[in-house]
Amino acid sequence: MTTEIKEFLLQHLKAIHENDVQAYYETTHPDLTLYEWWVTPHRIDGLPFHAFMMEANARHGTVFGSEAESAATRFDLANLHIQKYGDTAIASYTLLVSTDTSQGVKVVAHNESRVMVKLDGRWQVVHVHKSPAYSAPHVG
Repeated sequence: MTTEIKEFLLQHLKAIHENDVQAYYETTHPDLTLYEWWVTPHRIDGLPFHAFMMEANARHGTVFGSEAESAATRFDLANLHIQKYGDTAIASYTLLVSTDTSQGVKVVAHNESRVMVKLDGRWQVVHVHKSPAYSAPHVG
């Protein structure tokens, strides 16, 4: 796994986690496409969708995956695997978001793949695909 790509990925996810729209824009290509299974079954295009969510979360003191305002949260990348092919990289992992609640720590998880390309000397996320991290219906 390349350290450069891992550090970039962590910077990108930290921007989302901290509702830092400026840093998100700096690490994400304007032609972003993504699938977020819990939002809509359709592809979402561009940056404005997430900018709106991040600005709203910042106003409410919440972060992605947290149900409580001003709750302490953290994220971890379980089973992180990075594939690099020239100026293209794919990171796949299970995102774990832990939140400190009055009932104890709650952890939510989903699987993610992020495709990154190096353009003009800097990495940018160009595609994200998320899927649920629960047992498939055919598994009994």
